[in-house]
Amino acid sequence: MISAQQLGWWALDYLYAGRQQLVSLFRPSLPARYSAGDPRLPLVVLLPGVYEGWLFLEPAASRLNALGYRVVSVPGLGLNRRSVPDSAALVTKFLAQLGDTHGDAHCDAGCILVAHSKGGLIGKRVMLDAELSLDAIVKHDAGSPVPAASSPAEVLGLVTVATPFSGSPYARYQLSRTLRDFSPVDAVLLALQAETALNHKVFSIYPEFDPHIPSGSYLAGAVNIELPVAGHFRTLQDETVLEAVLHSVAEISGER
Repeated sequence: MISAQQLGWWALDYLYAGRQQLVSLFRPSLPARYSAGDPRLPLVVLLPGVYEGWLFLEPAASRLNALGYRVVSVPGLGLNRRSVPDSAALVTKFLAQLGDTHGDAHCDAGCILVAHSKGGLIGKRVMLDAELSLDAIVKHDAGSPVPAASSPAEVLGLVTVATPFSGSPYARYQLSRTLRDFSPVDAVLLALQAETALNHKVFSIYPEFDPHIPSGSYLAGAVNIELPVAGHFRTLQDETVLEAVLHSVAEISGER
């Protein structure tokens, strides 16, 4: 049973999300200044959740950029309504284009995916696809290696906030196909759960009460960080959550 306090948190969460979506209409693109920073640090790639733009991750992006990290978003994701595999393919293509546009030096330090909600599922799929590409690089045809296409940017890890790795029981009641994809029995989600080889590269940060993901965002084998906060969207501006994001990014980049 949801308490009155939890209902209040739920309402505040929706108000915050609505405000962010409204502001996003006037600030649809990540400012170019975010792409400036220390090339010795990994590139940070933002992966927002469904129906979200980069602005939802602005609190984390601004702090990371102030620390010297170059931050980019993936314009092709739009409002992130595509399936997880299709979205992951877009992100992989974007990373390849970064290398083509800026040269390999742009991605020499690798990249770290910083995500929210569905963005974390996309990020995990991107890492798995990159691993499959690496495995395919050395194929033998009459004893000769056959190269396969791969992203020029090595994905060092994934830091994600409030990602439904095990789905949400509320998803099956949604009218939108995009939201029903988060059902715990969705085939794509179950297949992604079964892929555990790279879970150790994931930092999953989540609130003790998430009105949209009541079962939480625990991921077996990952670094799981449950924090004493509430909400699904509002947590993205919470100082406790932001500190956890910064710490996780620093851990992946080898600064700590």
